Parts: sequence; structure tokens; C-alpha cells
Amino acid sequence: MKIREILKNRRTLSFEFFPPKTEKGIKSVFETIETLKTFRPDFVSVTHGAGGTTRALTVEIALRIKRENGLLVMAHMTCIGQSKEEIHSVLLRLEDSGIENVIALRGDPPREQTSSAPVKGDFAHATDLIEHIKSNFEFGLAAACYPEGHPESTDLASDIEYAKRKVDLGAEFLITQLFFDNSDFYRFLDSARKAGINVPILAGILPILSTSQIRRFTALCGATIPENLDKRLDRFADDNDAVREIGVEHATTQVDDLLASGVQGVHFYALNKGYSISKIIDNINRSSWSTQASPLPTHSS
Repeated sequence: MKIREILKNRRTLSFEFFPPKTEKGIKSVFETIETLKTFRPDFVSVTHGAGGTTRALTVEIALRIKRENGLLVMAHMTCIGQSKEEIHSVLLRLEDSGIENVIALRGDPPREQTSSAPVKGDFAHATDLIEHIKSNFEFGLAAACYPEGHPESTDLASDIEYAKRKVDLGAEFLITQLFFDNSDFYRFLDSARKAGINVPILAGILPILSTSQIRRFTALCGATIPENLDKRLDRFADDNDAVREIGVEHATTQVDDLLASGVQGVHFYALNKGYSISKIIDNINRSSWSTQASPLPTHSS
């Protein structure tokens, strides 16, 4: 099933996982998937490593989730640091294995590469990858967007124009980068609609697990931590259990507000952990997930 068909009828709940590097990690992530499966997600996604370094494992885990857990899977496809032939080969394997949905991303450069400039023959941007996929395959296709702007964008307006180009080339829905202030999401959504982006936009939510980790993540992706939240994280920086509960509390407030405002989907960045997401969903009235989504929130700022 294509995810776009689900989005025609209801808001979606989805989870994102990354490929672990060890057998112990793989066992753990499948235990987490079984736990979160009880919430009946509409789909799950599996990421790539920097420069496509985990692409083989990404495919293996995506296929295993589909086979063993019976969930609808969206595979991540990145293009930086990879040749067209490598990318096309992975897409063929996904297609042959019955994976029907992919999210097209530029991706991060390999750790040993000091710039994001692609090597000769590679796609330079997510738009190049989207164009290739649409020209050669029948996948349901998603792309990323950035409520606070991509770190490499000159300004938010140009970033929104780039998101619109992704949609014009064939992206059927967008998933946001993580954010911690819903007003950033509402401003982005309002600007996106005014720019003519009319596909569903799903809110990407990351439950905070530790102070050092979230500060590292936000430094890399350009997201900001609201001042009041940042002060609380600083106060309990040495107590990961307390920070995890702060993360649950904050994300619950975020998701509750997003659902009330008609968000078209919530995509949890699980970090291969199930505790926080389980608590957040349990904190929210289950009927909220089944109410009709709206193409625009009921308020913006």
C-alpha cells in the first residue's frame, strides 16, 4: 500500500528506526518494534547511515520488518557519496522485495568527507534523487522539510521554495525535521501552504533522552531548544532518567497540541527506543488519533 492512500483517509502515526551495528543492537531494535507495534502504526521507516554506509543493512532490516512484523515499511534513500548505479540497484531490490514506499533524501556525507560536495557521477541534491525515482519507479514517495530551515539554507523562504520543488517533482508528502516549539511548525506550515505546497506535512517528533545527546543533535540539524526547556535540561544534565521524563512531558504537550490543531500525521524519531514513545501515546486520548486531520492547523503564528 502507498502511504499517500492512507493519508487520504486519516492522520498517520509512524515510527523511525536506524540500522544497529551489532547483533545485540539488531535484537534490541526488533524488541522495540514489537513493543511499538501494539500502537498500530500506519508505517515505520528505516534510515541510512552517512554517505549511504548502512544501505545494505537498511534494506535487510526493512525487509525483515515487513516479513516478520507485518508492518508497512518506508525505506530511506540517500544519494550523497553514492553512484547512480548503486542507488538504482538498491531501488530495484526494494521494488523486487515488495517495499512500496521510500523517502528521498540528500543525506549526510561520509564521516571522512569534509564537505557535502558529491563525487563525480553522484546526485547532488534530494531533488535529483526524486526525479530519478519518479522517472524509473512506481514507489510512493516522501521527502523531508525543515520548520526552522535547513542548516545550509540562506533563509527560510528559500528553503520553502526548495521544498516546493521536491513536491513539484513528485514528493507526495513531507516529513519535518525534529522541532521542539510547535509555533515553528505552524509558521512553516502556513508559509508552505501560501507557497503552494498542498501535500500532507507530517510532524517529526523526537522524545529527548539525554541533555548531551539532544544538544548534539540540534547542533547538527539546526533545530532550537526553547529557553525554558533548555534550562530544565541543563538542571538535570547529569540525570538521564529525569531528562527522559522531561522529554516525555514535553513531547506529550507537543503532540496533544498538534493533534488538536489538525496535524496530518505524527512521525516519531524513535532512536530504537520504545519507552518514551509508549508513555507519550498512553498519555494522549486514543480517540485523538482517529479524528480527522486538517490541511491547515486551526491556529498559526
